[in-house]
Amino acid sequence: MAKGTGLASIDFYRDNTNLKWIILGVSVIISVGTIYYTNILVDQLKEREKNQVRLFAKALEYTSNDTDNNILFITEEIIYKNNSVPTMLVDSNDQILNFNNIDLDSAWSPQRRERELKKELGIMKRTYVPIPILLKDPSTGEVFGKQFVYYRNSFLLKQLIAYPYIQLSVIAIFGFISYLAFNYSKTAEQNRVWVGLAKETAHQLGTPLSSLMAWVEVLRDDPQIKGKGIVEELDKDIRKLRVVTERFSSIGSTPTLKDENVYQLINNVVAYLQPRVSSKINFEVYALSETIRAMVHAPLFEWVIENLCKNAVDAIGSSGTIAIKILRGNDRMVFVDISDTGKGMSKSVMASVFKPGFTTKKRGWGLGLALAKRIIEMYHEGRIFVKNSEENHGTTFRIELKSA
Repeated sequence: MAKGTGLASIDFYRDNTNLKWIILGVSVIISVGTIYYTNILVDQLKEREKNQVRLFAKALEYTSNDTDNNILFITEEIIYKNNSVPTMLVDSNDQILNFNNIDLDSAWSPQRRERELKKELGIMKRTYVPIPILLKDPSTGEVFGKQFVYYRNSFLLKQLIAYPYIQLSVIAIFGFISYLAFNYSKTAEQNRVWVGLAKETAHQLGTPLSSLMAWVEVLRDDPQIKGKGIVEELDKDIRKLRVVTERFSSIGSTPTLKDENVYQLINNVVAYLQPRVSSKINFEVYALSETIRAMVHAPLFEWVIENLCKNAVDAIGSSGTIAIKILRGNDRMVFVDISDTGKGMSKSVMASVFKPGFTTKKRGWGLGLALAKRIIEMYHEGRIFVKNSEENHGTTFRIELKSA
């Protein structure tokens, strides 16, 4: 049952990317729908205000050309009722004759008021085509001049145009905060899983390790075993198990970084692995200097190197080379490049290779590289990434560490 639960948890995190895309898609649909519907309302309100200004212009034209008794009604019920749409009446020479619903400070000087009105007229000219008013001789009906009514959007229409973008901004901020909270809770849950798994593994290793140590002492005194190298090899494996137990015990607590010889640590890993893999797989370690040092936690760092080397062995298969290069970088950094001549990776695999639960092996939990990334980036404050990879030509991983 425990195994099934673990797999379900890993599958949840693996499929979480699809869930994010679904949420993003729904959000985009809602956003586009909101903007589309609001634009329909804006267009309707624009047309309404345009008709209102046309009526206003017709009323002005009527009052200018007629002297009948309906002028008072038109003035009060149409012209003075326009208290929302900013308008401006100008002659054919752009001289401002009248204006409505334009805020001007009473403390401004006449020159300042003139400048502000001209500025406002320029905005109106860029916003909408003016509505002309024909000036006619009342007796002959002959047109002797023109005036123009300019206008722009009312404050209400401006608010309506801006509303969907303000709404979407609020939604976006809320979504971003929710995303951060979700990621934080997911990371916290993963951390608890890592720590619990590591501590339990270290605890479970303790009992058989003690038993093995006792049996080695028994074998050490057996005359038939002495001189055959069996006890010595068992001692190596026991020391290795001790290191593994210490590694798992270190997960969940902040390890102490020490000034260590990187070249020596890597050679320790290679010396342990070389006899335990195919003789057709060669390990090569290159360094410009054998004294390159970095701030590391030795057991955890060796674990990362071992994990990358084992993955390289799996990628190579029957025969090939694993080359490890140790370099000094700028800004007090140390680079470790681990290259293999294996099958390489596609771009899609490269993008997912450090995700918990992701694996290309038939057997495996997909936790090795995820743990390696956690150890290097969280505990050592460094970086680990795929430097380059080409299918059927091999892969290079790079580790960046702080120099001692």
